[in-house]
Amino acid sequence: MTDFVLEQTSGVAVTQTDAILDLKRVAQLLAKDTVSYREYLQHGKYTSTTLSRKFGTWNKALAVAGLSISNAVNLGEFELFGNIEALWRHFGRQPTKRQLSEPPSVFSEGPYARAFGSWRKALEAFVKWANSDEPAIIEQGHGSSELSNRRTPRDPDLRLRYRVMKRDNFTCKYCGKSPATTLGVELELDHKHAWSKGGETTFDNLITACTKCNRGKSNL
Repeated sequence: MTDFVLEQTSGVAVTQTDAILDLKRVAQLLAKDTVSYREYLQHGKYTSTTLSRKFGTWNKALAVAGLSISNAVNLGEFELFGNIEALWRHFGRQPTKRQLSEPPSVFSEGPYARAFGSWRKALEAFVKWANSDEPAIIEQGHGSSELSNRRTPRDPDLRLRYRVMKRDNFTCKYCGKSPATTLGVELELDHKHAWSKGGETTFDNLITACTKCNRGKSNL
């Protein structure tokens, strides 16, 4: 098993204006002049990765919003592993150190070297964590209010998302395309039995799909 996180934006493209307004809203909510990656995951309407992709890096998004640059020195595993997962999903294969300096990467090599000793050791730690059975890191604020009597939230957690995509070889199971072989392909997760119709967010009920295939199908 392996896990990956699905970014839910209700099928509507997020504009830079939308992203900045929401980033400012979170800063106002927290009464702070900056917003961390984790804080936005907890309180934001979108995801930290969505904002990072819109502006190149998380700090660039903060700068455009007129907020102070967040401190990237004392990052935890949640942020660092989340960035590795986003890169792995984006490229459809193990990311390289060089790709840390390119979008959609949020962090450079420095935080990984400080936390793990090297980029290689960071990758090894990520794979070990992804394949372990320890409690998952949950992205609070994304679907938690929808739980009611459900066993699982709509959005898969970081580990589950990675495991499903790894199982499916980072390839859309509908059209067979992969970011590793087709430029511009972005991967998401789809529920085989729609969550809105009682399907749960579990390893066996999730399937890898490209954005085009996933957004183009109905909840059958």
